[in-house]
Parts: sequence; structure tokens; C-alpha cells
Amino acid sequence: MSISFSRRDFLQSAGGGLGGLALTAMLAGEGRAELHHAPKAKRVIQIFCPGGMSQVDTFDYKPELEKRTGKPFDPDGTLQFFASKPGNCQGSHWKFRQHGESGLWISDLFPKLATCVDDMAFIYSMHSKTALHGPACFMMNTGFALPGFPSMGSWVTYGLGSEADDLPAFVVLPDPRGLPPGGIINWGAGFLPAEHQATTLDTSNPTRPITDLFPPRDFAAANPEADRAGLAFLEQLNRMHIESRTANSELDARIKAYEMAARLQLSAPEVTDLSNETAATQQLYDIDHPETGSFGRQCLLARRLVQRGVRFVQIYCGAENTTAKKIRPNWDSHEDVVRDHGYWGAVLDTGASALLNDLKQQGMLDETLVICTTEFGRQPGAQGGQGKGRDHNAGAFTAWLAGGGIRGGSGYGATDELGFKAVQSPAYSYDLHATALHLLGVDHTRLTFYHNGIERRLTDVHGHVIREILRET
Repeated sequence: MSISFSRRDFLQSAGGGLGGLALTAMLAGEGRAELHHAPKAKRVIQIFCPGGMSQVDTFDYKPELEKRTGKPFDPDGTLQFFASKPGNCQGSHWKFRQHGESGLWISDLFPKLATCVDDMAFIYSMHSKTALHGPACFMMNTGFALPGFPSMGSWVTYGLGSEADDLPAFVVLPDPRGLPPGGIINWGAGFLPAEHQATTLDTSNPTRPITDLFPPRDFAAANPEADRAGLAFLEQLNRMHIESRTANSELDARIKAYEMAARLQLSAPEVTDLSNETAATQQLYDIDHPETGSFGRQCLLARRLVQRGVRFVQIYCGAENTTAKKIRPNWDSHEDVVRDHGYWGAVLDTGASALLNDLKQQGMLDETLVICTTEFGRQPGAQGGQGKGRDHNAGAFTAWLAGGGIRGGSGYGATDELGFKAVQSPAYSYDLHATALHLLGVDHTRLTFYHNGIERRLTDVHGHVIREILRET
């Protein structure tokens, strides 16, 4: 059988000497890899804490709320929270202290992260358009509360491609306990070319981190030559098929997936083998601890991935809240803030602080943007019969960033005196996304994709760069 030499084959052969970004632009045919300005960051690690982390128990210090603890939050009885009537005011369950040269406030829930405060910038005025977990997660990840839109990781890799030849450009590390609210849609490619869908890695299984990456052992051992010949023939058929179907991004992505899978059989086991790290590094991430170790492994793996050229890594600290309460699947503390946030606070504190310190020691923090966020916050008023929980609050939460062009020890925006709603410089996901793209050298208004008659973008028709938290030089 004779196989024609396709345009794709020509580009792959002729493009070997070109830079990674330029080659990505040629293959995409869109020029999307052209930077709009000099970048401060080359890569992103995003930590997502699903469930709704309480801003007033973590990063948003409210002394007035402390003073009013036990007093009615809503004396007139006119308010209705997401799932309850407001209870009495409830100050933080952890003491707040000032840290670092910046003197920023962090609660005792995060003693290790507090030592990194001068590398972190806080957006205190984040808020969402919904108090439902799934839609709020979608909004924080994609800029839209409805499912089906591309995630930030997909937009970033669509615009910038990857620096790695043998690893995916966009990798997601779900919590070992399960998927987040909304599931895999949170990291979907939406209407972007299908190749920008994230690859998920199972951090609990270092020898087989990707499902079905390897054939069954008995099959592979039986006739490896026939296996390789079958894959080669399948590749030929796929390339012939796509010649007359150039608009089919799913088929193109499938071809690239087969090509990547062959390379991943060598690269994935190596990058997920944390035993290659020094004992000191493993201890820093506390990877053997029965409670905090799984997230520590995720954070260490994220560092190893970006170190090898992966453009965007997303780590989940928490899963869907459908399992037994004793497992404490996420930050959704309706019943007991001390119990749930106490558990997850230790998890996040250990892994995130280790990640920041490790990136700094490796000389990578300056070019790696680290983002930590949740989908919404929690109420200043107590919830439940014993008043130990907090209800959802779409009106206020805190996100923090570090590395890659961020001015450490800075803060932006503010909530009211009780932490109920954002009142100074309110910020949506659009503004966070615009800022992240800006640090990567991309103008968020110019990174677009034409879909169903609309030039779509990550920030919809909104968003501005939060320059107050950026380094000037």
C-alpha cells in the first residue's frame, strides 16, 4: 500500500529546527503561539480547593467579626443564605497573626504557608455568580457557570503550546478520593481543538499513572512485534482518513494521542517515580504521611512535570462531597468548620508550602505562576443547630498567587467588616484569568476562538489585569 506524503508529515519533518512555540503555531494554522508581550511566567501550577474554603478562617482577617461573635448576624431576619437562615456572628475558629516583612494576616490554620507570605499575593475581593458547587467550579475554571466551555488550562495550551515533547501540555492531578463537583468537565477543552483536553494522572499509582497506557502484560509479551505493526498500520489509516477531514479536531487529537501515548510509555513512569527525589525533598512534601501525604505527592509531581516542560498543571485538594463524612472529602463545612477545615488546612498547608519552597530552591519560582483558589467562600454567620458550620457564600472569598511576576507580600481588594461580601475592587474569575494570561505574555482580549458565530475567549466580554499585585520589573 502506498501512503501519500501529507502536509502534516511535511510540517513535522521540516519543522524540526524551529522553536516549540513557532511549530505549534504552524500546526494550528492560527498563529496562536505568538506572544503579545514579554512574559513573566512560562508555566502555571493551579491548586483548586473545591467545596468552598472559608475566607474568614484563613486569609481575610476580620477583627469586627471577632467582636460580634454570638450576636445576631441579621437582626431584622430578612436574609436567606444558600441553605439556611443566618445564625449568630462567628469569628474565626483560628487565631490570626501577622507574618513576614509584609505583615499580612494569616490564620493559625496555615503555619507553614505563613512562612511564605512574602512570596504570596492575595485577592481578598473574589466573588462568584453562583453558590452552587458545580456551576461555581465551572466558572472558576472556565469563566462560565454553564458546562461545556474550555478550561483555563486548555486556553493556555491552545495559545502557547508545550515545551515538552514527551509529556502532555496540560495535566490534571485529581484528588485520590475522587473527582471534584462537575467532574472532568472542569478541565475540558470545550469547543477548542480536542488535543487541548487535559491528561489526568493517577498519583496513587506511579507504575501505571495513566489508565490503559500500557497493553495487558500477557498480551504485550505474547507478540510485541505484531503489536507495534498494528499500531503503525492504524496510524497510516488514521492519516489517510484525516486528509479529507481536516476540520475534524477529534480525529486529529486521536492521532496525536496515539503518538503521545507511545512517548508516555517511557516518560510517564519516570516522571511519576518520586523515589528519584532526595530524602530531604520527600520529607519536605511529607509524602509518607497517611493524611497529608497524598496531596504532598500531587504537589511534588506537579513540580516534576513543569520542570520537564509541561505548560499547565492543575492539582485538586478535595473531591466531590458524596462520600462518607468521616472521609472529609472537601472543604464544604456546613456542619463543623473546625473538623473539616482543620483536616484540609493541614493538607493544603503542607503541600502548598513545600511546593513554593521547593520551586524557590530549584530556581523555578520566578518563571512558575502558582495559583490557589476555591469556587466561593463561606458565611460569617454560624450554621446548624450547634452553630459549628458555615453556609455557602458567593459574595466573598480569597485567592492567592505566587511566583511568575507576582509581587509577593501584597493584597488587593477587600470585603466588608464582617467578610460577608466584596466591597472594594470586587474581582471575578475573569480578572484572575486575565492576570494569569498577562503574566504568560498573552492579552486576554486577543486570545480568541471563533465558535457558533462568536469570537469566544476565556474572559468572555469581561476581565481586567490586576496590576496592583504584579512586580514592576
